[in-house]
Amino acid sequence: MPTAVVTGANSGIGHAFAQLLIQEGYEVHAADVAVGERLQSLQCRLHRLDVRSPESISGFAQQLASKPIDILLNVAGIMAPGEADTLGHVTKETLTSVFETNTFGPLLLTQSLLENLLASAAPRVGIVSSRVGSIGDNSTGGSYAYRASKAAVNSVGKSLAVDLREKGVVVTLLHPGITRTGMVPGAEQVAESVEPEEAAGKLWSVFMAHGLEETGKFWHREGYELPW
Repeated sequence: MPTAVVTGANSGIGHAFAQLLIQEGYEVHAADVAVGERLQSLQCRLHRLDVRSPESISGFAQQLASKPIDILLNVAGIMAPGEADTLGHVTKETLTSVFETNTFGPLLLTQSLLENLLASAAPRVGIVSSRVGSIGDNSTGGSYAYRASKAAVNSVGKSLAVDLREKGVVVTLLHPGITRTGMVPGAEQVAESVEPEEAAGKLWSVFMAHGLEETGKFWHREGYELPW
């Protein structure tokens, strides 16, 4: 049975991904900083994991020991409240908090689980980013912490792809689009918004459709490549 790790699995896209992977026949290790009702509803291995904490990441990696990991999905992410992430109000504390989860977490977790990934015959790493992390696509400004953290994690993912290509690890950056998770107030009012299950299903198809020849690219949930 193949093995998958999913972060941010207590809610939203992470929870939907965990459900999907269980249905696909994976041994799923679902992790979140909050071991809440939704995480506990999953019929799989459950873990408390704070991706902001090197100690928590190390402890999680120790629990998996030498188990091969076929899929690592870095989904956990946060967004500062709207006004707190504007030019006039963003603070170092906000920037640090958002970067710790959205940027440092995926890198440090992938680093800690690297030997597990290399023990797989066909390892894949996914990072759920956001289109707002595209510098080339930025026409609205604002969202300083969130936007910059996603641009930075795109850079992290590209470097991982370059470093790990010869080792056979496929790295994919994924944009879910506007999703009704509660992270973006009023998302349900946006015509193109979708439920987490639809976002996860489409991202899964994109994630599995691309191999080493396209490692390190940034994809929209609808299957087209996004600019850096």
